[in-house]
Amino acid sequence: MIDTVRRDPRRLTFLVLAAGAGFFAMLQSLITPVLPTIQHDLHTSQNTVTWVLTAYLLSASIFTPVLGRIGDMVGKERTLVVSLAALALGCLLAAVAPNIGMLIVARVVQGIGGAVFPLSFGIIRDEFPAARVSSAVAAISAIVAAGGGLGVVLAGPIVATLGYRWLFWIPMVVVGLTALAAHRFVPESPVRTPGRVNWAATLLLSGWLVALLLPVSKGAAWGWTSGRVTGLLVLAGVLLAGWLVAEARSANPLIDMRMMRLPAVWTTNLVALLYGASMFAVYAFLPQFVQIPTSAGYGFGASITQAGLLMLPMLVGMFVAGLVAGRLAARFSAKAQLATGAVFNVLAAAMLTVAHDTRWEIGVAGGLVGLGIGLAFASMANLIVANVPAGQTGVATGMNANIRTIGGAIGAAVASTVITAHPQASGLPREAGFTMGFLLLTGISLAAALAALAVPSGRRAARGRHTGPAVRGTEPELTGELVPAR
Repeated sequence: MIDTVRRDPRRLTFLVLAAGAGFFAMLQSLITPVLPTIQHDLHTSQNTVTWVLTAYLLSASIFTPVLGRIGDMVGKERTLVVSLAALALGCLLAAVAPNIGMLIVARVVQGIGGAVFPLSFGIIRDEFPAARVSSAVAAISAIVAAGGGLGVVLAGPIVATLGYRWLFWIPMVVVGLTALAAHRFVPESPVRTPGRVNWAATLLLSGWLVALLLPVSKGAAWGWTSGRVTGLLVLAGVLLAGWLVAEARSANPLIDMRMMRLPAVWTTNLVALLYGASMFAVYAFLPQFVQIPTSAGYGFGASITQAGLLMLPMLVGMFVAGLVAGRLAARFSAKAQLATGAVFNVLAAAMLTVAHDTRWEIGVAGGLVGLGIGLAFASMANLIVANVPAGQTGVATGMNANIRTIGGAIGAAVASTVITAHPQASGLPREAGFTMGFLLLTGISLAAALAALAVPSGRRAARGRHTGPAVRGTEPELTGELVPAR
């Protein structure tokens, strides 16, 4: 193994990137099943403990594109080390947090690690031979998808045997070692984008993301028609408009709007929005469904551990599909894989709508969701990487991940509203609520599949993408020739 790594140092680079991305993805889902345990241990309310998720979501949504851009400018390797170090520090703070306030702060710090996704894709594009970029991006995407599923599976056993604080101790050790390995073994970026950080655009971007995601995440608790929700949504619209104007006029934009208008980029981002809405809703509510006690007239009364085991087919499907995606690239375009992944999601949601009475039905539907997520994650990342200049890989893939997160927040909020609209006397959702929720996800998944068909069949290659654009006015045009999809 050592001799192999010496002959091909890129393999070690890939292992470091995979570890960082995989553990960040796992931390996204590892906490969700154990929120009641955290609530009880830290003596807080249900409304307050949800900030453990909300703070992480808001932090990651801000830092992912911003640090992706900084990595494009100052160097992806050093920015990756900073992101991993912040993630490890956040895990340490969470592991020793004496109260809910400190735990929420720790989750904000962990959110900085969201930049590992775009930085990893950028490093792969910079360091790997062109023939291996597609398969490497697909493999990282598979690990990201599987990491999210693995969190749901591992949460129960870890809490049952060691306690919930080990959900942070274990990642802290692994991520800390990964940060050291990244500093030691990942080569510094050969591709840089000259410029500086546009702090006004950064503040506007942060402002509209927080103003949008906060009411979407807390709308059910605050009331969708409350003044806080409507006021923040209006503020989000105003700040978004201001951000778009600022970026369009800037000589040094944080995110180049011309890049975002490329047909392959905006259509892929649209799919990411819709796909995120259906995917995160399944993550959130399928484990909840199987944990519903049988006294409710449905559900399986599963424990956290049992619910995680029922999600194993989803995890396996994600990993297998993601790994296969890169090898299929020679025969099936990224667009075809994206559309196929969306169709798998449609089939899974439709199946859950009409058939959710036995464990094998949940397992089959979960497996279909996993296959869809594995293909979709890999193909979306490859579509973005293939269609933007090399110097904007980090920020472009960061925005794609961000848009998927926004979709996930919206999808989870809407699904929650539908599922819990008419609870039983016991307070548990009615089966009809879940049925309507799964039907809603079927419609969203179908919309994602139709949007995938709108992605250009060819690959729009930007001239000069291997060197990256310089400051606006000197970079190559983003309207290159159309290259047949592989």
